[in-house]
Amino acid sequence: MTAIPETMCAMVLTGHGGTERLEWREDWPVPRPVPGEVLVRITACAKNNTDRKVREGLYSTADDGAVTSFAMAGNTLSFPRIQGADVVGHVVAVGQGVPTDRIGERGLLDFNIYPDARDDLNLAPDYFGHGADGGFAEYGCFPSEQFHAIANPALGDAELATLGMCSWQTGYRMLTSAGVGAGEHVLVTGASGGVGTALLQLCRVIGAIPHAVASAGKAEALHALGAETVIDRNAVGDWPSAIDRATGGATIDAVMDLVGGEMTVPLIQAMCRDMRRRTTPPRLSIAGASAGNVTALPWTLIYLNQVRIFGVSHGTRAEARQLIGWIGENRLKPVLAGIMPLSRLREAERLFVERGRDFIGKLVIVPDRVVAEQGLETMA
Repeated sequence: MTAIPETMCAMVLTGHGGTERLEWREDWPVPRPVPGEVLVRITACAKNNTDRKVREGLYSTADDGAVTSFAMAGNTLSFPRIQGADVVGHVVAVGQGVPTDRIGERGLLDFNIYPDARDDLNLAPDYFGHGADGGFAEYGCFPSEQFHAIANPALGDAELATLGMCSWQTGYRMLTSAGVGAGEHVLVTGASGGVGTALLQLCRVIGAIPHAVASAGKAEALHALGAETVIDRNAVGDWPSAIDRATGGATIDAVMDLVGGEMTVPLIQAMCRDMRRRTTPPRLSIAGASAGNVTALPWTLIYLNQVRIFGVSHGTRAEARQLIGWIGENRLKPVLAGIMPLSRLREAERLFVERGRDFIGKLVIVPDRVVAEQGLETMA
């Protein structure tokens, strides 16, 4: 077993603001596992939009422009904090009560800090990288029961990180909340991102038929991930008509919305145009607001058509276990946009915001030493 150092490299968030609030440290103390925890030598950690939103303080629940962090479980964010939720690595030490035979295991973290032991509900979610330190470092301590062993040698560590729970559990929860079933037609907005690409695959796993909405130039890749049709969001003037043309007139049973803003109401209207053809109520799950945090909803559209709206942030322990099972069965495909070393996280944050038409899937952050050890190719 490799000796565990006293200090490590880490990218530390020192407060709300721009990327200048991310501080590169080479002398950060290596944590030690308490009872029930494992110490993980981190080899990959996927980036998520929540990293940026927490840093910039964009989680206000009112239209007041207030700077605030994700706070469903209370004000658990304190500075300095190591962000990064989708952690992959190898167990190098264990706390009291954890079997020593876990040492050496490669695993993937269920990123949630659960408020209680319930299996089927998670109403006050928090997560590693927000309420406790996450994976943008060389080492981290996490609950043993939430660091799931994944031995599959066909998946590299960076590829495994793209299957991390932050995106996949959110996507799966969107589907389960809306009760999406086999044979139903599902429209996915923001389909080229981490949650969007997860949703396309998860629809196929459960037998639903996904239709993607994304920017131009991404159709081929999204079809390969399971999209039945792809709609260029920038070429649409009338959403109901555009959906009809793309789908051949299929009834959209549910919308998985990662965008919000002005597009949400037209998508609801598209589901409500011919209620006689429907066999289930129109359903919308929303888990993002990249196009705007405030949308004017005509409530008569909602209640007269019995539209069901589900707000989704994190999923449950049971859903996490199901996803881990599907990973073990090779039913979920990694979508790796690229790798960047941990020391370039500020640059990765800018790339993530400015990502263009060739950017699909997940950007993964890898500690510099691991990049060198494994000879990994990183983005220019």
